[in-house]
Amino acid sequence: MQPQVQITPSAPVESQRPLRPAMLRAMRGRCPACGNGRLFRGYLKVADQCPECHEALHHQRADDGPAYLTILLVSHLGAPLLLISYVLWRPSAMTMLLSFGLGAVILSLLLLPLIKGAFIGLQWSQRMHGFGGAEPAST
Repeated sequence: MQPQVQITPSAPVESQRPLRPAMLRAMRGRCPACGNGRLFRGYLKVADQCPECHEALHHQRADDGPAYLTILLVSHLGAPLLLISYVLWRPSAMTMLLSFGLGAVILSLLLLPLIKGAFIGLQWSQRMHGFGGAEPAST
């Protein structure tokens, strides 16, 4: 006869955090927890904590993800426009270089904080990288 083994969770089950509102708040540059405090201290520098609700934000690990996604979006938007404009208007090479180069830089600068905010909102809602509560003990 097999002995019965009862498995009990070692940590309490934490409530779900809403994904969509957290990502939308963070995309607007606001704290993913309360939606009031500023997420960024500078252009892309994340505040250590929310000035309103004091949620710790230093846990975020957005790293290179937002940059890769920004490059992917800008290139996928720019390539068809480049082809269409060339086929329809046949502008000079210098005109295309200047207009699409400037457009890519401006679009990248506009999208990067939005995408980084969305990454941080995602991490906060999924309790990733220390956003789940107590930090693990370092050994």
